Amino acid sequence: MLATLDVMTITAAADGSALGNPGPAGWAWYIDDQTWAAGGWPHGTNNMGELKAVLELFRATSHIDDDLHILCDSQYVINSVTKWMPGWKKKGWRKGDGKPVMNLDLLQEIDEAIAGRRYRFEWVKGHIGHVLNEAADSRARAAAEAYQRGRQAPGGPGYPGAATTRADSPIATGTGTGAPSLFDLDEPGEPAEPDRRVSLTFSAADYARLATRAAAAGVPVEELLRRLA
Repeated sequence: MLATLDVMTITAAADGSALGNPGPAGWAWYIDDQTWAAGGWPHGTNNMGELKAVLELFRATSHIDDDLHILCDSQYVINSVTKWMPGWKKKGWRKGDGKPVMNLDLLQEIDEAIAGRRYRFEWVKGHIGHVLNEAADSRARAAAEAYQRGRQAPGGPGYPGAATTRADSPIATGTGTGAPSLFDLDEPGEPAEPDRRVSLTFSAADYARLATRAAAAGVPVEELLRRLA
């Protein structure tokens, strides 16, 4: 007699949000009210949020062997993962015209996270009342709005048994996240001075160039500046 194994399927929605696009950005994945996660950056694009939501969903469920059914309203994300990535990889992560792939860091992390996983994407039209999609969208937007106001973004309960560490960029002021601010000015061994901050002023043109470079690298402007420090 042959034994059969029941294959479980996790159905989750993943979504992103960017106020101004680019601007304060958020991501979220949602299964139910007890199983979801969200985060974001002080500056990012909608596509970055959409990709990050999918990445964090794969990471959150990496410890289980269930099928993953991902509801996504972004054709860009679905096509990137299911159609375009193999060709981009063969070309050294460049598009057909030879230009670098946008959001490279996130795409490479997704490529690593999906190895050996069973998954399928389903496109759903956004903002039409789909319960799971709306739940993910509202949480992604809440995260973006939190970063817009300089507050800690709601992180959610996550997935049972998953690692809790996330790699979101800290809030621009460096407060409320427990993460280091953009530049650590305290000397080793000295007590931290939480009120010490760094303010950077850019012209509109300079900031636009920074945002373009950050988007090309697939990171928020803050992360790009950190790499230059």
